[in-house]
Order: sequence, then structure tokens, then C-alpha cells
Amino acid sequence: MPLTYPLVEQTLDNGLRVVVSIDRAVPIVAVNLWYDVGSRHEPPGLTGFAHLFEHLMFQGSRNVKSGEHFALLESAGASLNASTFFDRTNYFESLPSGGLDLALWLEADRMGYLLDAVNQENLDNQRDVVKEEKRQSYDNRPYGDSYERLVRLAFPQGHPYAHMTIGSMEDLDAASVEDVHAFFRKYYGPNNAVLSIVGDVDEEEAFQAAKRYFGHLPAIPQPPPAPDGTIGPLQGVARDDVVEDVPSDLITMMFRLPVDGTPELDAAALALDVLAAGQSGRLNRRLVRDEQIAQSVSGGALPLIGGVSFGTLTGIASDGVDLQKVEDALLEEVEKLAADGITKDELATVQAQAERDWLEQLATCAGRADEISHHALLFGDPNRINTRIDQLRAVTVEQVQAVATQWIRAEGRVQVTYRKNTDATESGNA
Repeated sequence: MPLTYPLVEQTLDNGLRVVVSIDRAVPIVAVNLWYDVGSRHEPPGLTGFAHLFEHLMFQGSRNVKSGEHFALLESAGASLNASTFFDRTNYFESLPSGGLDLALWLEADRMGYLLDAVNQENLDNQRDVVKEEKRQSYDNRPYGDSYERLVRLAFPQGHPYAHMTIGSMEDLDAASVEDVHAFFRKYYGPNNAVLSIVGDVDEEEAFQAAKRYFGHLPAIPQPPPAPDGTIGPLQGVARDDVVEDVPSDLITMMFRLPVDGTPELDAAALALDVLAAGQSGRLNRRLVRDEQIAQSVSGGALPLIGGVSFGTLTGIASDGVDLQKVEDALLEEVEKLAADGITKDELATVQAQAERDWLEQLATCAGRADEISHHALLFGDPNRINTRIDQLRAVTVEQVQAVATQWIRAEGRVQVTYRKNTDATESGNA
């Protein structure tokens, strides 16, 4: 039987949900705060705002000077960071358990009083930081814009998942301090967040500390729900073919998938794992080991809660191999999966891999705190961390084939290909 983790939840008067999980194994504590705002909440003209706040949140607040947030926590032995996704934004730190009060005070100060520090100079500075991030991670990195291209093809304009979290640089350029303040006031309040505290703490003391630092912060008006993104499987094929200076020819296919939290999404994720997960995946065996037409293959599902998820398959062609051969082989395996299904042994293998990955995530206080916040915020049930393995084990071969037949289809995909610019290569070698 899998280990069951202790969970106790309280909701403060201002609506902040607090979940505490005691773990005395090591003298550390993980603090994890998820806000119910991500890129799917951004209306047209305000794309990239949730990610912008990921940066602004570290630039000071009423009682914390710019740069002090990192400095104070790191001097206490903490590791910390933040991330932005389609469905949420999270902020997290792990540190010796004696530093809990410091971590909570810092998180509460920026939740309640960030806007004291968000002026024109600060906004301009962090806007430039985001632009540089986009240049480094998207524009000037080989294949860096592949997901931007894919989501534009996979979702209609205006769909909540039709833009990446980095957003539009034009939107950020046009943003005023007033726009930024209004976005923060709309989403960054205690009643739109989940706080998880995991580790070497006393349960009651942890709740009292949460009340001490967050309890006086006022609730915000109920934020508007994100637009409904419910949409069915892709119909037909859309392509984006790119020729530029890349190391190797590459193809990535994207499929819409069922919404997260459903047995259908679990089945779709396991279907893609049968194709692409690890050395035993069908694609690796055929394309890399047997036919040697690909250097590598990869893929998997990206679970999302806004009405639909998506998944990808990627192949990088071996030197001298026509990328069309890789595409044809990928599509053959996709069609074979839908037509013939998978074996019980294949399902058992990918279920075991998924279970191992899940247990590795929960093995650390930081990983467990993140998953507690995740399931509390997006599904309203932190105890899902204790039932997740049962959900994975419940998937059947029949479910996998059924979902593959409906969602993972050669004639229901979008794809982007990158081919080397041979003219540039030849001129560079001249």
C-alpha cells in the first residue's frame, strides 16, 4: 500500500485555504503558495501579465526592499523560486524549519502590499527582463518557439490556451502602471490562493503562523472565472514549416486531449507514454533503435483544467535522414495505437513508470507541498495526492484504445517542422 500523507486544512476568515502536512524526517519546511491565475485568465490585450507578476513579486513590497526577498531567504538557508503556467502561478521556498515565520511574513507582505513597490521604474525594469527572457528562451534558442506556433494552430484565436505564458511583447509594451495594478487587485488576494506548509512543523503552530501573517489581509472581490475553453478533438491537419539555423531537422505534433481530472485524460497520457516514454516506448524502439531514422523521440500529455488538455510527440531526425520519414513513422505508430490498442504488459509498464514518477515528486517536502497546493487549488481536494496512484492503476487497455481512437489521431493534429537552412550552412562552411 502506498504511504498516506497526513493532511489538515483550514480556511481563514479572509478565504485563504491553508493545508498543513507534518513530516518530521528532516528539519526543513516547505512553503508553497498557488494563486488561481495563469495565462488562461488573461483577456486579449493583457497577455503575459501573470508571468510579469512572477518577476514583480521579487522586486519588493511595502516592508521589503527590492532584492531583499531572495537575500533574506537565502541567508536563512532557503531555496526558492516561482513559476507561471496556463492554469496558475506559484511561489515557493524550502528552508530550515526555524525559518517558517520569515517565509510566511515575506509571502504575506507581497500578497497584501506588493503594489506599494510597483511604480513606472519597476515596471519598465521587469518588462525589459521579460523581453530578455523571451529572446533567450523563445526567439534565439533552436526550436524555442515551437509551442507558441503549436498552440496558435491547435486553438482558435481568443481561446484561453491559444497563447503562451510569456505573452505578447506588444501587450506588455502597452501596459500602464494602472493596468498592472488593476490586474493584481483582481487576482492576488487570500481568497484566490492556497497556502501549503509541509515539513518539520507543529500543526497548530503552523496554522497560527498562517493566521498571524495572512489573517489581517482583506479578501478581494471574487475574481471572474476564466473563459470556458471546452473544445473537442482536432479535426483535420494544420502545419507550420520552418526553415532556419537549427542543429537538426525536427517535427513536433500536438493533439488536443480530454480535460485534466478525468479518467479519459489519464488514459490519453498513458497512451502517449506507450508511444514515447523511455527506452521501452514504441517510438524509441522503432525509430531510434531499429530503423535509426531518429536521434531521439519524446512526448507526453500536458494536463489542463480549462476544458481541454493537449499532448505532443516529437522526433529529431538522424543526420542525413529526410524528416518526412520520421513524420511517416510517427503517424503510422499513432494510427496503429488507435487501431490495435495496447497490451496489458505495455499498460502495466507505463503505469509503473507513472507511479514511480509520482512517488518521486512526493518524496520531498517541496514536491509534496507543490502537489498539495495543485490539487487543493485546481480540484478543491488536497487529498488527491493520496488517491492519485489508485486513479492511474484504474485505467484499462480498453480506455486507452478508446481515447486514442477519439483524440490521438493522424487526421486530428497540428504540427511544426524545423528544417536546417542548408544555404546558411553551406555559406558558413565556404
